[in-house]
Amino acid sequence: MPMEPPPDLASLSLTDIARLLQEKRLPPVEKWNPDHCGDSDMRIARDGTWFHQGSPIGREAMVRLFSTILRREPDGSHVLVTPVEKLSIEVEDAPFVAVELKSEGKGRTRSLAFGLNTGDLVAAGPDNALILRETPDGPHPYLHVRGGLEALIARSVYYELMNLALDEGAEPIGLWSNGAFFALDGSA
Repeated sequence: MPMEPPPDLASLSLTDIARLLQEKRLPPVEKWNPDHCGDSDMRIARDGTWFHQGSPIGREAMVRLFSTILRREPDGSHVLVTPVEKLSIEVEDAPFVAVELKSEGKGRTRSLAFGLNTGDLVAAGPDNALILRETPDGPHPYLHVRGGLEALIARSVYYELMNLALDEGAEPIGLWSNGAFFALDGSA
């Protein structure tokens, strides 16, 4: 059975996005605890490209499928998990990249939604925080996706967020989304 194509973020309202998020059913990877079977020979590069045995995975549907069985372990490592096997996967930074932004409202009534490189949608809010993390090459913005998995926010998307925040003039510089405030200047 083929996977449905990812939704077009630009054509959706945030109400549509919220409905799609409620309808989305992911495999219950947090409940599966098979024995570790080895290494998947897969890697997710910092730019979000998935590789198998050193070659990029060209089929977007395969990447979307693998992304649904990705889990972060308590030790911070990443695995692909099914009810019967668990395989290690190397993740260079974050397993997802937020490549699109949709914003509706202003101030405390603003809602932000992000389109990920895997076609997933994530609405920023109390359960999906935006954070700035210090890294060896400076601060980088991330979005919590699910179960300890994060998306690196693409530079162009971060610039969009900063422009929205600067236009609003909040102190500290940041944005509200779905009732939660997120500082974008590293002050919080």
